[in-house]
Amino acid sequence: MDSKNKKIVILEAASKIVAEKGIFSLTLEAIAKEAGISKGGLLYHYQSKEQLVEKMVEHLAVNYREKIATNAEADLEEKGKWTRAYLDVTFKQPHQQADMHASLLAAKAVNPQLLDPIHTAYAEWQQAIENDGLDPIHATIIRLATDGIWLADLFGIDPIDPDSKEKIYETLREWTKEYSV
Repeated sequence: MDSKNKKIVILEAASKIVAEKGIFSLTLEAIAKEAGISKGGLLYHYQSKEQLVEKMVEHLAVNYREKIATNAEADLEEKGKWTRAYLDVTFKQPHQQADMHASLLAAKAVNPQLLDPIHTAYAEWQQAIENDGLDPIHATIIRLATDGIWLADLFGIDPIDPDSKEKIYETLREWTKEYSV
């Protein structure tokens, strides 16, 4: 396995620990064991837990950016394409990607400044939302509703049944076509 893939395995192992066992279980020893490498091997790739968490957040931000850009490029409608891409990526993420969101929880606990890549991404995303050919207020409401569902899932406090969640998704997606300026 090459160095890049090993680093991703380590990031995913760390995210899995946070997602399944909580932030207090995120130790270098636990990460190494979950990744199937020695602690020395882990430290070869990431010199500290803080650096590892920083890379977890960066990995999450890069993946989201790439997926949103890919979806937006594939959208044939000009107005609302970015908002739809954000909605689709956030609602339709695979379970493995959901584990990476644990990186946000880890960053908040280890050092809140490690969230800077997400702050930057959200500033860019908000600007894209407001310039997507939709009414900026309605587009922002769509983003905030999408984020609310995502955060409820992240924290496991989502009382919405899957059928209702799908109807919410479909309604928000329809709004991306109705609120053009």
